[in-house]
Amino acid sequence: MGKIVQTAGRDQLGNFAPEFAHFNDDILFGENWNNTDIDLKTRSIIVISVFMGRGLADSSLKYHLMTAKQNGVTKKEIAAIITHAGFYAGWPMAWAVFNMAKEVWTEDEPALTDKEKFQKEIFLPIGDPNPFGQFFIGQSYLAPITDKQAPCFNVTFEPGCRNNWHIHHAKTGGGQMLICIGGRGWYQEWGKEPVEMTPGTVINIPAEVKHWHGAAADSWFAHLAFEIEGEETSNEWCEPVTDGEYAKLEK
Repeated sequence: MGKIVQTAGRDQLGNFAPEFAHFNDDILFGENWNNTDIDLKTRSIIVISVFMGRGLADSSLKYHLMTAKQNGVTKKEIAAIITHAGFYAGWPMAWAVFNMAKEVWTEDEPALTDKEKFQKEIFLPIGDPNPFGQFFIGQSYLAPITDKQAPCFNVTFEPGCRNNWHIHHAKTGGGQMLICIGGRGWYQEWGKEPVEMTPGTVINIPAEVKHWHGAAADSWFAHLAFEIEGEETSNEWCEPVTDGEYAKLEK
């Protein structure tokens, strides 16, 4: 968000009280509101709470409610803020502010999709639909994180999504490392028992090991995938993980 520029003081009081106009426009808004020690959304919440505590429900509060919306306070959040403050500032005050807020937050906010909800749970982007989707059952997403030193991608799986059995080939070195960053999923090597993956689980996959990984049937799942440097590396996609194999996993 760009720098806040306020002119209300000079516009309304420039001739009558120029010093006050200067303090309002240049100090309160020009310096204080532009101080990045506290983000603008938090500043708006603080101001609304103070106004309610002081019993001020005038046009200035209406302005700050509008500003709060611009600064990212949602309809659900402002309702919770006013309700919480109402226990301390008084129920009549809460009613007065709710009546103002209803004039500001007039539209219904769309419900978050499951993807948007999961994005709020992880600290890295989900990314776009996976361009290697032909080797997956279900929907997955891919977000490049870095191509320096150890190339890394965030791979996100919708519930029930998994990739095919595959092998990371290399003459020397190579392989892959997975780190779960959200949700719950599975990793399995050919001929071995599946391993449950939850946030913080680290899987080291040597080259030439046939394996698959993907989400649990009832959970979104995201992991970082690190490509391990090696000589003459390649990836071989094999057969899908059948529904029968997948159904044997613990739900």
